[in-house]
Parts: sequence; structure tokens; C-alpha cells
Amino acid sequence: MDFQPLVAFVDDDDDLRNANRQTLELAGFSVVPFADAMSALRFLTPDFAGIVVSDIRMPHIDGLEFFRRLREMDADLPVILITGHGDIEMAVEAMQEGTYDFIAKPYPADRLVQSIRRATEKRHLVLENRQLRQVMEASDEAVPLIGQTPVMQNLRKTLRHVANADVDVLIAGETGSGKDVAAGLLHEWSRRKQGNFVALNCGALPESVIESELFGHEAGAFTGAQKKRIGRIEYASGGTLFLDEIESMPLATQVKLLRVLEMREITPLGTNEHRPVDLRVVAAAKVDLGSPEQRANFREDLFYRLNVVTVSIPPLRERKEDIPLLFTHFLHRASVRFKTEPQEMTGAMRARLMDHDWPGNVRELAHFAERVALGLGEMEGERVVRSDVALNLPEAMEQYEAKLIRDALSGSNGDVRTTIEALGIPRKTFYDKLQRHGIDRADYVKAKAAGD
Repeated sequence: MDFQPLVAFVDDDDDLRNANRQTLELAGFSVVPFADAMSALRFLTPDFAGIVVSDIRMPHIDGLEFFRRLREMDADLPVILITGHGDIEMAVEAMQEGTYDFIAKPYPADRLVQSIRRATEKRHLVLENRQLRQVMEASDEAVPLIGQTPVMQNLRKTLRHVANADVDVLIAGETGSGKDVAAGLLHEWSRRKQGNFVALNCGALPESVIESELFGHEAGAFTGAQKKRIGRIEYASGGTLFLDEIESMPLATQVKLLRVLEMREITPLGTNEHRPVDLRVVAAAKVDLGSPEQRANFREDLFYRLNVVTVSIPPLRERKEDIPLLFTHFLHRASVRFKTEPQEMTGAMRARLMDHDWPGNVRELAHFAERVALGLGEMEGERVVRSDVALNLPEAMEQYEAKLIRDALSGSNGDVRTTIEALGIPRKTFYDKLQRHGIDRADYVKAKAAGD
């Protein structure tokens, strides 16, 4: 989702408000200024795509009360409070109640900008998770080819159009990209959906049995054929035959399949009888059959006969914007399957998802989501800081806070209640800080289990 860094800045001092507005705009933020909390409350909504910065000392509604009202509206909205020297006790109270940060006056501009950047990243992630949930709730379960990128929207539109045309289709795409899903949709969206959807992986069967599987045989047709068998092609009559990895089909079988496509009839092994079939053939290949180099031993005439319509499914690395949505779907499905607690996508998790090339495509992503649901996903959540790099005060405070949280988790073996009691912060603030620092509590539970 597109996200414009947006800041609602609330301060009753005109000079300070205008000065901070200029500073933040120079830093790349869009600023909406307010002279009082009531004006800001009338403007802000639960879907506000930004964060709030507010002075504490203001007439009518002070910053702490302002924060509490914002928390009632949206508990996930980051609020940064600016305090004077006499407001430290109030600021500490606000932090314990869950404010994102507090900054004491006077403060350098960089201190404010860095805090806002971190809060904005958190808000972005919260809104993205909300949007993903909304998309998943609104999605049609009969449309499992998930993706909101233009290429995926066009793919679904093409499949619907082709399904109604009832022509043979060749689906091209890498391993794990979803060719079988596309074939299933072609069947479900066609007039043939009342018939059988019959799938056969041509690369999974030895040459000695694939003809019998496809065309069927009569009793006694060959050694071991003790009774009559209906082949996959005949069983798919009235429906759809899906031939996956068709590039692996033996040449002798290719010749017979070509006749089926041209004549729409079969001759089972052990008989001279020709039986008519009414079926659509959907073939899938993980290589480019249009390229002579990749086609290898695949017959050119069969390729052209199958290539009435070709549908290409893009690899996951070419539609990375769809990865969070797909991952959310697979993670929810895995949580239901394994009866585990559903997880929200963290910043560290999102970075890992977007940095990986996913050579196994959607299948690899689905398997990874299952591991995450089981607590086995290898997430690089902890930030490594070089000791020879000088840290400014905010960075040092962030690093120290993260260390305190990790130490508390280690001391409690990951127990939430014991940890938040040791830290003296509310439960929600604790989880917010885990997300901010990329800390996975499950790591400390697993460390205890390993020790036992």
C-alpha cells in the first residue's frame, strides 16, 4: 500500500508549532498543524495514515488527556509527547500507559525527526496489517489466485474470459507459481464445472504406465491388466483434463495425445474401438515450449495444437507487492490448521519476506508461513549494531531499551506476565516495543525448552 509520511502536530504556541512544521516538512513529512487538542480530535479518525505529536502543557485538554482520548479511538495510533522540565512525572505516566515516546524540551531537531520516522514505520505496518485483514475478509474464497498487483488482476480477468470460451489452454510458469490453481479456476469458471476435473502429472509417472493411465485399457491388454480400466482422458469427458509438466511426456504418448486433441476420441489399449470424448485440455509447463532450446523433445506440432491460448503466471519475485497479502493468507490458514495463535506481521518479518527472491514461488512462501505458524520460522529480528560505530543518544537509548527487554525475557524464559512486571510497563506497550525492536518472544520460550 502507498503510505505518505503524515504528522498531526499539536501545540498552542504558534512560534513553536510553525518552527517544528518547517523542520518536519524539510525532513520529508506532511504536517497537519493544530493549535489545540480539540481541533485535532475533530480531524483525526481511526484510519488516520500518520502519527501524532503533541505538547503536554495545553489549555482545556492537556497532552495526557489528549493521548487517552486518542487511545480510545485507535489504540494503535503512535503518540509522541513533548514535555517541559516540570512535566517529566506526567510523561513517565504517559509512557506507562502506552505513548510511543516522549521528548523533553529543549531538544535537537534530529531527536524529533528520528522518533517520528520510527513511529511512522510502525504506523505503516499497523495500517498494512489492517488492510491485509480487510482484503482477506472481503476476498472470495472461490478465488484462491491471490494478488492485488495489476498483473494478477489481469490474470484473473483473462482466466474468466478464457474459461467461458471453452478452448484448450497452455499455462506457462515456474515451479510453485500456481499453475494448478489457474487450471482449477479455468474448470470452476467454465460450463464444465459440473464434470470431473482430472489432473495428471506427466513427470511423475514412468513411461511404461502413462499410456494406460491416459487412455485406459481392456482386460488382458498387457501382462498384469486383469480388468478393464477407464483412462484419465475418458474419465474427464464432460469436464477438464489437466496435464501438468507436459514437457515430460514421452514422445510416443505425445503422438497419441495429438490425435486425441485433433479427433476428440480415444482408443484404449487392447481394443480397436474408438470412443468419443468431450473435454477441455489444460496443459502446464515449467519451461518455455515456444523456445526450441527449452522445448527439447517436445513435439512442435503438439505445442502448436495446445497453444490455442497461452496464459503465463509471473514468478513471485516479479510481483513482490503481493507477498504480504499472500503470506497473511497462508499464515492464517496455517494457524487454523495447526490451532496456533494467529500472528501479526512484524517489521523484521516483512523485511525478510521482501528481501528473499522466493525461487520456489508461492509454494515456498506457503511452506514458510507454516513454519512461522509453528514457531519455526527463521526471522532475523534482532538488529546487529557494530561496536565501532558511534551512537547518538536516541540510538543508544533504543539499544539499551532493547537490551533491557531481552534480559527480562531471558530471566523469565519468555513468560509475558513476569516480563512486564519486571519492566513495569503495560502489556500493550510491551508488545509494541517487541515489534519496534524486532524481538520474538518465542525465541526465549524455545531457549528454555531446549535447556530442559
